[in-house]
Amino acid sequence: SEHLEVLRLCCLRVAGVAWGTQALVSPASQAAADARGRAERPQSAAASRIIGISLQEAQQILNVSSLNPEEIQKNYDHLFKVNDKSVGGSFYLQSKVVRAKERLDEELRIQAKGDKEKGRKAET
Repeated sequence: SEHLEVLRLCCLRVAGVAWGTQALVSPASQAAADARGRAERPQSAAASRIIGISLQEAQQILNVSSLNPEEIQKNYDHLFKVNDKSVGGSFYLQSKVVRAKERLDEELRIQAKGDKEKGRKAET
């Protein structure tokens, strides 16, 4: 499927070297990715470093443009299932799907915490 090919290419880009290919990430594109990471809010940037995947990469892997929990879960369920090794999928891609979901879940948690803090400040 076209989406699986996009996911594969994204994972290749993220991994740099996979399946015996040469590195696909140039120093310039790595510098741009690092700059995007620095532009994130501090909590979001920390989550990207801890989980090992940026918010943008996670959205690309799960093919979501916004942080809609239902859409994230739907796409995660589909991609996890089609990448199951028992049906001829790739454990590597399946693990990238899991990491992407973890990153998006963490971003949703960060946003909820921020919204809660804003609500408390508005009350005072």
